[in-house]
Amino acid sequence: MPFDFLTDIPDMVRERAARVRLVAFDVDGTLTDGRLWYGADGRETKLFHAHDGLGIKRLHAHGIEVAFITARISHALAERANDLGIAHLYQGQGNKRETLAELLDALSLQPDQAAFVGDDLPDLAPMRVVGLAVAVANAHPWVAEQAHWQTRLRGGEGAAREVCDMILAAQGKSAAEYERWS
Repeated sequence: MPFDFLTDIPDMVRERAARVRLVAFDVDGTLTDGRLWYGADGRETKLFHAHDGLGIKRLHAHGIEVAFITARISHALAERANDLGIAHLYQGQGNKRETLAELLDALSLQPDQAAFVGDDLPDLAPMRVVGLAVAVANAHPWVAEQAHWQTRLRGGEGAAREVCDMILAAQGKSAAEYERWS
């Protein structure tokens, strides 16, 4: 029997997660550890956790849309999004809330069918409009206060996977995932 990821998840969070059809992730500090790495040529490098990638692929496999919404522009992120099959990549976005609203409209989804995962102040606005707002473990305290749920893991260290697993569990898909990999 698969581990029940919902044993310590409040009922309200589980109910919100059960409705999710889109998960939008901030990038720096959420999908990465937040540190910025530059090579000698000035090109930015990012480190992504493999566990997060598989979690995102599993969301896709179960029909849940995934988006990356970030204020920065990075070639490394574009490559990672391509590797994961992310169709909804929004870089250079100064207004994440507006970007999220446009994406919801394009996908014909209601805000309560979306989750936003973030870590810092630019993530507050989109977190306030979604059905499930998630802060990573090392989020700024103001962001953590606004979240419906906070991961145990830090950004860039598997926090996104934790969110993916929790959503799949809330939607009753954990057993199928366990069987697929057994």
